[in-house]
Order: sequence, then C-alpha cells, then structure tokens
Amino acid sequence: MAKRDIRDLIDLIRRPLITEKATMLLEDNKYLFEVSQQARKPEIKEAIEALFDVKVVKVHTQAATRKSRRVGRFIGHKPMYKRAIVTLAEGDSIVLFPEV
Repeated sequence: MAKRDIRDLIDLIRRPLITEKATMLLEDNKYLFEVSQQARKPEIKEAIEALFDVKVVKVHTQAATRKSRRVGRFIGHKPMYKRAIVTLAEGDSIVLFPEV
C-alpha cells in the first residue's frame, strides 16, 4: 500500500472525544477519536502514527446510524458520525491534556 500524503491524513482525524467511556478506556491505553465517514482502518492507523508519533496496535471503528428527530411538525435527521477506538503499543501515549 502506498503512503498517503500527510495533509490528506490530517483531514481524516477530526477531534479526540472526551467522554466518560473514553476516560475509562485511557487506563487500557485506548484513545477515542471522531473520524471522517470515509476513513478506513489502515488510513486511521497511518494518520494517528504520523500525527502523534506513536505505534498503533489495533483500530476499531463504529459508525452511528442516522437518527430522525422531530421538531414540531418538521422531521429532520441528526448528523452522522464515525468514531475510532485506537489501541496503542505498550509504553506509547498521547497527551490530551497538556500541563501548563
């Protein structure tokens, strides 16, 4: 597989997710990220390794289904999103909260 351009990889990772589940996963050296809908597991792995200079062991993805919402008589949809749980190698870590 050919290496992708670093500028394309940056666009795949949108933001780290900080939730109760995500903070519990930090104990197992797993990090939760919101990623682009078109991102695939090898691309996510390459992007995380390039951006944070760490070794990724596993990538699990989860795409949320589209949910409809009603506001009065109007029916709309919540935006779709995809998130990735990234497991890092032993000894590697990502600093989500930098010390000041």
